[in-house]
Order: sequence, then structure tokens, then C-alpha cells
Amino acid sequence: MSKPIVAIVGRPNVGKSTLFNALAGENISIVKDTPGVTRDRIYADVTWLNYHFTLIDTGGIEPDSGDIILSQMREQAQIAIDTADVIIFLVDVRQGLQDADSKVADMLRRSKKPVVLVVNKVDSFQKYMADVYEFYNLGIGDPVPVSASSRLGIGDMLDEVSSHFSEESEGEEEDERPKVAIVGKPNVGKSSIINKLVGENRVIVSDIAGTTRDAIDTNIRFQGREYVFIDTAGLRRKNKIKEELERYSIIRTVTAVERADVVVVVIDATEGVTEQDAKIAGIAHDRGKGMIVAVNKWDAIEKNDKTIYEFSRKVREVLSFMPYAEILFISAETGQRLGRLFETIDMVIENQTLRIQTGVLNEIIMEATAMQQPPSDKGKRLKIFYVTQVAVKPPTFVIFVNDKELMHFSYTRYLENRIRDTFGFKGTSLKFIIRERKEQG
Repeated sequence: MSKPIVAIVGRPNVGKSTLFNALAGENISIVKDTPGVTRDRIYADVTWLNYHFTLIDTGGIEPDSGDIILSQMREQAQIAIDTADVIIFLVDVRQGLQDADSKVADMLRRSKKPVVLVVNKVDSFQKYMADVYEFYNLGIGDPVPVSASSRLGIGDMLDEVSSHFSEESEGEEEDERPKVAIVGKPNVGKSSIINKLVGENRVIVSDIAGTTRDAIDTNIRFQGREYVFIDTAGLRRKNKIKEELERYSIIRTVTAVERADVVVVVIDATEGVTEQDAKIAGIAHDRGKGMIVAVNKWDAIEKNDKTIYEFSRKVREVLSFMPYAEILFISAETGQRLGRLFETIDMVIENQTLRIQTGVLNEIIMEATAMQQPPSDKGKRLKIFYVTQVAVKPPTFVIFVNDKELMHFSYTRYLENRIRDTFGFKGTSLKFIIRERKEQG
């Protein structure tokens, strides 16, 4: 099940980043950032009651003249309409209703996407309620008063936002077809790969707009099995500002990755692997997706007997946070090894959903602890009572120990490597949850 996407849209200085940080900072358990990946604060994972969603910030607006503000707001609204399930439209009670607000409200209303109108800077409900009512004139529903800086009204706002989540999830459950997101920097050949796959397999492509978003989904049948490819390539709008383009492609990547089982990160062989590739791969790694690195344009590279080895080493170095990823060398141009892509996707999905029996798992862990003693501190040694697998996609294990503090990251990594030696788990990350249990007796 993919997580819903919520986008914030609004004029400059209405408090978008204050609201973003209030939601991202308090309700999110900050995950240790993946080494090698600088986390842009463009998106954050937020938990509210039983709901998990991804919050995206559609971008800052440079206050210049009224015209520029309006055109940049329209741009933001378009990003939100393209990618989000629910849109938070933020306005400012102290600035009152502005012309630009009305024009953007028209756009949002026509999109037919659920919009929650949030009136910010309402530090005192008694004092400002009359001014809040003015925003009914926008015609996009009841205004929700909040103060992002004092965190007033945030719960009511989140209740309203999450009330729009449930409808789409029911229909999505039945679709058992593997979903594959093709991600990567612009111009690495993402669309060419999909077009070649479609051409080779002579499938009639129905361009279905993705269930709730406008990323185009393509159904491809290969050897009797159907796959859904989610293409993030279509940056449909010409964008003058390079940074905005990068922000937009990261938002598109997050939304595509959210819906996918397996993510194929496409790298341009002629350019080599870059930090930007690491940033894009990190988005999928953080979400525990199956990972394949496809090095495209391999036909354009001068090769000797060491080329593949050298290139693989470089990829492993830059993407060191995901040593489990499978690497494929392909060419969309010639179709080289594209058949292998499907085999690899199948293998990764199998590993993502692999379940290990508790008995077998504990044998492996006991052997591992016998070979390398668990760490100790001030005379107290870590004891591992038992391990059990609690989830798939990604495979998730709970390790019961006597003292969480003693479970060093390096020892968890050691146990992970032993599990991988035995069961493979190629192409998928593994997640470990450490729980403390008092010793018996």
C-alpha cells in the first residue's frame, strides 16, 4: 500500500515552512539519515494517529512583483495537483484574502483534488475568528484555523487532511501486479527504456493516469506476467529555473517510489555515477523498496575485461548505503540485457516478500553470536534472546535483547550480513527493530 502524498501550497510569508517543520519535526520519528545522502527538506514522512503520509513542500516563492508571485504560485499548485492526494492551501489571517489566493483557489477547485483550506497565524481564536470567516469566499470549503508557530489547531487540521485518505486505498489493494518505478536524473534514458520494453513486447500501451496522480503508468506483459511501470520521466512543463526543476523531479521521484514495489535507478554510463544519483537512490532506500541499479547506454562505452568490474566498484562506492542493490548493465538503444531486467525484478520481489521461519532464523543467529561475541560495556554483555520476522516489503525482524544500549549498529550490521549469507535477500533492504526484554528467572 502506498502512502498518501500531501502537498502544501501558499503565498510567500504565510508560514509554509513553519507548518512543514511543525509537522515534520514533531510527529515524525527522525530516521538516521542515510550516509552519503543529503536529505533535502523537500519531503518528510509524517505519522498522525494511525495514518502515515508523505508531506511535500512545493517550493519557496521569490517575492518580487505581484505577477511573478501569482505565476510561481500557479506553478506550485500545478506540482501539487500533479502529485498529491490531498492539498493543504495555506493562507494568512493577518494579510487577509488576497487576489492571488482567489486565482489559485480557482485552479485548485477545478483540479477536483481534495483541498484543505488552512488559515494560519490564528494565535487567538477569539480575536481572529471573524477574519477567518472571510476565507469562505474562496469557495473551497470550510477554513481550518491554525497557528503553525504555536501549534494550535494542528490536530483538527490533520483530522481534516486524513479524512480524505481512505477512499482510494480500498480500490488499490486488489492490484497484485508488480509495480516498478523507473527513476533517475533527467536524460539518463528512463523513457527510452520503457519505450523499448513496450516495443519489444508489442503490448498495446494504455496510458492510464496513475490511480491518483498524473505519472503515466504503463502495463507491460513479459512471458505471461504483467508489470506496471511507473515513469517519472515526464517533466511535462518547461521550467526556467534549474533548482525548481530539480525540486520537481525529486517530488516526482518520491511520489513514484511511494507506489512502487521495486525501484530501478537508471544511471548514465557515459556520465558515471554522481551524488545526484545517490540522492535519488536514497529516497527509495529510506522507504525500504526493492532496488536495482540499471547502468544505461552501456553500448556507448569503450570496454576491456575490467570495465564492468571498475564501474560496479564505483557504483558500490557512491551508493555505499545500499550494498544489497542489484546492478545491471543495459542499453535502451540496442535492447541489450533488457530481458534480464524482468528476471531481476522477479527475483527482487521474491526476496522482498521472503519469510523465514523463526526456528531457522534463531539457529543462524546463535551460530553468528558463537562466532563473534556480542559487544559488552562496563562488564555487562549483550544477550540476544530470540529473533522473529514480523513483516515483509521490506523483510523486518525484531531482535529481543537484554539491553538496547548494548546493541551497536556494527553488530546489527554483522547479524544482517550473516542472514544475507544464508538467505540471499538480494535487491532488498532489511529492517531491524531492537526490543528490550527483562531476563527470565
